[in-house]
Amino acid sequence: MKIDVITIFPELFEPFLHCSIVGKTRKRLLLEVEVHDLRDYAADRHRTVDDTPYGGGPGMVMKPEPWFTALGDILGDPLPPSGQTQTEVIMLTPRGDRLTQESLERLSARQRLVILCGRYEGIDDRVRQRWVTSEISIGDFVLGGGELAAQVIIEGVTRLIPGAIGDPESAEQDSYSSGLLDHRHFTKPAEFEGLAVPDILLSGNHEEIRRWRLRDAIEATFRRRPDLLERLELTEEQKNTLRDIKRSGKNSGAL
Repeated sequence: MKIDVITIFPELFEPFLHCSIVGKTRKRLLLEVEVHDLRDYAADRHRTVDDTPYGGGPGMVMKPEPWFTALGDILGDPLPPSGQTQTEVIMLTPRGDRLTQESLERLSARQRLVILCGRYEGIDDRVRQRWVTSEISIGDFVLGGGELAAQVIIEGVTRLIPGAIGDPESAEQDSYSSGLLDHRHFTKPAEFEGLAVPDILLSGNHEEIRRWRLRDAIEATFRRRPDLLERLELTEEQKNTLRDIKRSGKNSGAL
């Protein structure tokens, strides 16, 4: 996969791209990331990328000209209609669709992503009209720009690239991949500071452990994110487990 990022702060990506799973996946040549400085595409000697908004109001708006020049240089002509290209041009904006595991999976199926990191009051809307295929928000809060959100997308997509993670089941079983929050995890020692690992996990009974993990995941989801359960088509086993959790009313520690 190839990912292009357009930003006025390319230095924010240097440590991120060389560390952890993203750095390892790039070294294996499974992922290519190129960061472009938007100011390199500005037409004036001051490398200006913003101006005052039409209609008045506070703040500045990012000018369309540098974006058009940058995207034209990176992609060539404007993209074909959605569904006829393997390239996704993503504008990071509070107006966008909420980022989910499902949307990361959709993006990971593309051959190329181009991520636009806006700043100030945002990007002139003509950039969206001509170039953008997806508008994404990572949550209902305000950041200074799109750089951190871009890194969230890059890492989330990287985890889904075949070969990026040593154990593919690890990614498949992560929270949200199944639609449920993940169950709790424990490692050695079996007791620490008076806190013990649940006995069932030490039993060696794989079927009982599977059932414990399923119940723990469903209980955590029920108590923390019940909205996720509303969107899921549960199996009979999951329905029965949920009914039992509701009947008992007892928190087993999944919170």
